[in-house]
Amino acid sequence: MSHKNLSATTKIHKLLKNKLNNKKIYKIYQKFKKSLNINENFAVGVSGGPDSLALAFLAKIYSLENKLSSKFFIVDHKLRPESKTEAKTVRKILAKASIKAEILTWNGKKPIKNIQSIARKNRYELLFKRCDKFNIHNILLGHHQDDLFENFFIRMLRGSGLKGLISLDIESVIDKKNLLRPLLNQKKEDLIYISENVFNFYVEDPSNKEKKYKRVRIRNLIDQLNKEGFDNKKFLKTINNLKFSNSVVDFYVNENLKKNTTYSNKEKKLILNKNFFQQPHEVIFRAFSDTIKLIGKKHYSVRGKKLDKIINDVDSHQSLKTTLGGCIIEKMNQTVIISKEH
Repeated sequence: MSHKNLSATTKIHKLLKNKLNNKKIYKIYQKFKKSLNINENFAVGVSGGPDSLALAFLAKIYSLENKLSSKFFIVDHKLRPESKTEAKTVRKILAKASIKAEILTWNGKKPIKNIQSIARKNRYELLFKRCDKFNIHNILLGHHQDDLFENFFIRMLRGSGLKGLISLDIESVIDKKNLLRPLLNQKKEDLIYISENVFNFYVEDPSNKEKKYKRVRIRNLIDQLNKEGFDNKKFLKTINNLKFSNSVVDFYVNENLKKNTTYSNKEKKLILNKNFFQQPHEVIFRAFSDTIKLIGKKHYSVRGKKLDKIINDVDSHQSLKTTLGGCIIEKMNQTVIISKEH
């Protein structure tokens, strides 16, 4: 769509409209629009960093162009004394660009370990609860290309398999919410450019420089690798190739679930026949993980080591009864039955 048509078909705030006259910003928006490509109402998670502010700008334009309702939420984790003031400042900055945002606050006791992962979990819970009120199923998040690389290295250090290495994707589903990452193919430097040119502002999170966090150490490692000639384009191609391989495995996982499982509505149990466990290990592992997450009604999969142990136990024992991920797992003869733990 041309600049003229875009302007004629939408009522865009003068500031936002003028910013699209910038060729670089317009090019970034076109790339964003292609990545998002939805026609449903959505919410946007905003932190105040350059990536999330750029997301707010691009998402606002998209919602106006496509006549969609959009909600913008700023999560105050209250992990730092200044977080409340920062959240209010971000809300004020967005308001100047005709972007109305609501602050969601994480109250209660704060963790002293696994801070970032626990904060992420609580952030999602706050967003999900608020989105339920507006019947919104799509949530836009500001992850970008640098996050994709960092996630790969973090997962590699954990010993993750193929699925874990490429787990950060443009779209994922948690608790029936579509988490969309339309900036995943955008460079951080371009998002900083938008934040500086549109808002003349963004928050520098001091935790991004604290080496006690693994993600920060990984980020520094990638910076060092870039200085040594690390090729981002080739690495991105490698990740995409791994995603193609992962889709092949997923096909056989779905076939295993479709052909070798039966759900009893009366007893609320999932029955796995003997053929379920006569597949390649990765197919068994993923399918078994999916069944436990489904029956246990969990947001996240159980840990790999625990799952591996039970798969080995199923293979080596005639009978078995154990629990995992909120489920009771019982083997009788050649059949495994999974039911919700009460």
